Amino acid sequence: MRQPSVTARRVAAASVSLVVAAGAAACGPKDNDAKGSAGGSAPHRGGTLTVLNSNPQADFDPARLYTSGGGNVPSLVFRTLTTRNRENGAAGAEVVPDLATDTGRPSKDATVWTYTLRKGLKYEDGTPITSADVKYGIERSFAPELSGGAPYLRDWLVGAADYQGPYKDKKGLSAIGTPDERTIVFHLNKPEGEFPYLATQTQFTPVPKARDTGTKYEEHPVSSGPYKVVSNENDGEHLVLKRNTYWSAAVDAERKAYPDTIDVRSGLDSSVINQRLSASQGADAAAVTTDTNLGPAELAKVTGDKELAARVGTGHFGYTNYLAFNPKVKPFDDPRVRQAISYAVDRSSVVNAAGGSALAEPATTFLPDQKSFGHTPYDPFPAGRSGNAAKARELLARAGHKNGLTVTLTHSNSKDLETSPEIATAVQDALKKAGITVKLQGLEENDYADKIHSVKSEPGFFLAHWGADWPSGGPFLAPIFDGRQIVKDGANFNTGLLDDKSVNDEIDAINKLTDLDAAADRWGALDKKIGEQALVVPLFHPVYKRLYGESVRNIVISDWTGVLDISQVAVK
Repeated sequence: MRQPSVTARRVAAASVSLVVAAGAAACGPKDNDAKGSAGGSAPHRGGTLTVLNSNPQADFDPARLYTSGGGNVPSLVFRTLTTRNRENGAAGAEVVPDLATDTGRPSKDATVWTYTLRKGLKYEDGTPITSADVKYGIERSFAPELSGGAPYLRDWLVGAADYQGPYKDKKGLSAIGTPDERTIVFHLNKPEGEFPYLATQTQFTPVPKARDTGTKYEEHPVSSGPYKVVSNENDGEHLVLKRNTYWSAAVDAERKAYPDTIDVRSGLDSSVINQRLSASQGADAAAVTTDTNLGPAELAKVTGDKELAARVGTGHFGYTNYLAFNPKVKPFDDPRVRQAISYAVDRSSVVNAAGGSALAEPATTFLPDQKSFGHTPYDPFPAGRSGNAAKARELLARAGHKNGLTVTLTHSNSKDLETSPEIATAVQDALKKAGITVKLQGLEENDYADKIHSVKSEPGFFLAHWGADWPSGGPFLAPIFDGRQIVKDGANFNTGLLDDKSVNDEIDAINKLTDLDAAADRWGALDKKIGEQALVVPLFHPVYKRLYGESVRNIVISDWTGVLDISQVAVK
């Protein structure tokens, strides 16, 4: 798991102070069931779906993409061994087979995973998809010139740490075996019960070696999905997809592929996108967005219009916004100071700064409020909705600060991030009531990211956020609290610099579990244990509110992505 880059975060969700969403999901108008139809007519094939986005679908190469990138656009072209279940809400947080016949068969200790490809799989040119193609697609993702994708494979596969991809190393990865054209076997360094989740990443897309054009592959990648790329202008600014005639629904149970054409137009201003979707004129009547949220003012206008309100999809994604402490910096080395701040925080004011209760939900747990993460309700420092200033003052006095103290809060100056000045000011105001004077240190986004992700420069107190690559506690807790993931000479995300053997051992124990429900329960218990150390103060989970055109049908929004799934959409 990594914390998304600025671009990735804005692709995931953008507008006002919200970039990514979290929590439980709802669907479109009147919570129509996942395979039902919004607008009163059954979905049918045909027509053109327009996608209006703020950020370009850049680097359209499976080796370079994160699965969630581009709000589901890549999954129309790139199929993987497994995928997310295309259902509304919690059901959509499940992993299901895609190219493979099942979600994988583990060895007893979960260090070897075996997959069998479905029969009848074909590329856009009619040639068969083989296990060797999946292996090659993974291997090319290690090439330095194709960097940008998820980093797990380098860590998980035996002997992959120094592999430089097939352009430099012709031998390939011995950790991936292909005993026949339909079987692929992965050998891992350690038990990984969540390997089926990893197999949803775009690096598991098959790539025919003979068609690989290196860094130019993004211009015309070979489709294994229901659509193929017919035009890619300005590195994803305008992407046109047409039907792959060799794709068959008989071997793809997840993608409906109703429209004939998907026209993706990006680089648009968020207010322009919402204006066009609101007006719903011409081609925009059959348009959606996968990366642009409604802001507070826009949402107020939409809520007051019955017709527009019926065209708002609500979604949640595994994401938490929080205050982070560096216990190596005074006075945050004293747990009583960290606890005092935890009590003093006014989550109501923070939620208001994030756009209000329709756009943000208060959080007291680090894990998002979803069953798949193993969410276990707890609040070790109950502050109510508006903070407990009296309890905070009591703890400060015990810590030797009976006259209060002064601290610095570092945040980003960017107004469209969860670490914005508005959020920082809300925290500042709340802590003042407890006798804590907060000086705000605003930095430009790149400087902010560099500062908080370096062990050498990490401040004592700052705004942070984390999102999951898949809906589980593993990619949520391990990067932030596993002591072995502290990076001293690179990007570090274990902000509390926690290196607790009992925590590390429990992470290892949970990773061995292939029963994902049992694993979820353990992740929830671990979240509670860590939360009692007050290394972070969970603040809120953002919520998506997205408009779609009046001719769009079959709205599906899952807890996996939190965004409208365009593989399910039909147009009138």
